[in-house]
Amino acid sequence: MILDGKRILITGGTGSLGQVLTRRILSGDLGAPRKVIVLSRDEAKQHEMRLSYLHKGATTDEVIYENFTRALEFRIGDVRDFADVASAARDADIVVNAAALKQVPTCEYFPEQALLTNCTGAVNIVRAIREQALPVETVVGVSTDKACMPVNVMGMTKAIQERIFVSANILVPKTRFVCVRYGNVLASRGSVIPLFHEQIRRGGPVTVTVPDMTRFLLSLDQAVDTVFAVLRAGRPGETWVPRSPSARIIDLADALIGERDVEILQQGIRPGEKMHEVLVSEEECHHAFARDGHYAIAPMLPELRGADLGLDTPLDRELSSASAVIEAGAVGALLRQHQLMVDQVAPDAGELLR
Repeated sequence: MILDGKRILITGGTGSLGQVLTRRILSGDLGAPRKVIVLSRDEAKQHEMRLSYLHKGATTDEVIYENFTRALEFRIGDVRDFADVASAARDADIVVNAAALKQVPTCEYFPEQALLTNCTGAVNIVRAIREQALPVETVVGVSTDKACMPVNVMGMTKAIQERIFVSANILVPKTRFVCVRYGNVLASRGSVIPLFHEQIRRGGPVTVTVPDMTRFLLSLDQAVDTVFAVLRAGRPGETWVPRSPSARIIDLADALIGERDVEILQQGIRPGEKMHEVLVSEEECHHAFARDGHYAIAPMLPELRGADLGLDTPLDRELSSASAVIEAGAVGALLRQHQLMVDQVAPDAGELLR
């Protein structure tokens, strides 16, 4: 079990992925960890996670003062700050970088802020390990389909983050740096499904961009599965991509509305958005291979290319959300499977450890 006795640092650990990743790690899916360290600047979310972990409804002194003796440890800090990162990484065997600015319009209006979190944060992790010779075994960078052929600031900064981590395998050869790249995570904070839920509860209208826009879909647990898969079998410099279905945004809205008398309004594409997302580009597919239920994109740097890659069969085309669309009738079944229909979900679903 690869996490037995390990100390795992999760930057941005109070986000949607970070919370589910924390719960899954502590459940022992991959072994009993020695420690999980959540580093974030969100004091309120840390407090909620702490209470949830301790199964308490109200705070007590022991919640704070025993923070550093428990399996789940919280640290206030910012991935942008080198000192914060270096201090936390000193106590880690594995680092999962889930800290991100990920809202597309926000990144368009404040690109320098996206650069600081998504790129400088990654640089700080690599720099801390290199300059302080930290014995970190593996770093997993969490990326997005928007990093593939990027047209927006969020995707551009995430694409650079991927390259920062890939090249770090040469700069810091004793640490394995790998990435995961996936599409829209169902019910994560800021995703379209919680927005649709709230609009439907208010009686509408439900606002969509354009009817034919498509997005890859996977659950938070499936996103965590991808992190676990690359931890188990990822080679230095690889980027792992899940095999995900996709759906039209209009079909998501229709499935959630069901028989309700709720209007749908089309508002057009937001700044920086694509009609369709791509997980593996036409250029990347020639060095992307099926592996452990995922696609592994081999690094472009020749120093990191494995000699046995020629034995595998690469993809024969790009992996686009436009080519993996499920039927409209299947969208509702997918949402019900993950308990994401309006009547199945509490208003704060996905927000807390459960």
